Amino acid sequence: MHTEEQIRQFLNGLSEKKRSDLTLLHERMLNLLPGCRLWYLDGKDEDGKVVKNPQIGYGQQTMTYANGRTRDFYQIGLSANSTGISVYLMGIGDKHYLAKTYGAAIGKARVAGYCIRFRSLSDIDVDILEQAVRDGIQQSTSGIP
Repeated sequence: MHTEEQIRQFLNGLSEKKRSDLTLLHERMLNLLPGCRLWYLDGKDEDGKVVKNPQIGYGQQTMTYANGRTRDFYQIGLSANSTGISVYLMGIGDKHYLAKTYGAAIGKARVAGYCIRFRSLSDIDVDILEQAVRDGIQQSTSGIP
């Protein structure tokens, strides 16, 4: 199955409110990163056991680990969880940057490390979220720490 179809099935399986919010975010991510590589991680381990929430990923970057190992991964990720939505900005090097830069302005969200969590789009300023995403894309593309 193609990634687009996996994403469509994932979105269709969500509750109405979460589906609406995630579909809107999905469309905004596609507008921010036109033609980007799409990822779908189903949250299952190698044995098929669900170990985390499914994620939609956008873009591509090469991540380097402390041991020197590298791997390709997405730049921006979206995930629905039991309490709302998580947006992952995978290229942010400073774990305090997002909270310092966007935490006070974004609304009712928990901002930490490389993740912004919120219950619903109505709880946040979506334009501020988009600014944070643009910032994350820039940092993961240019390698800004």
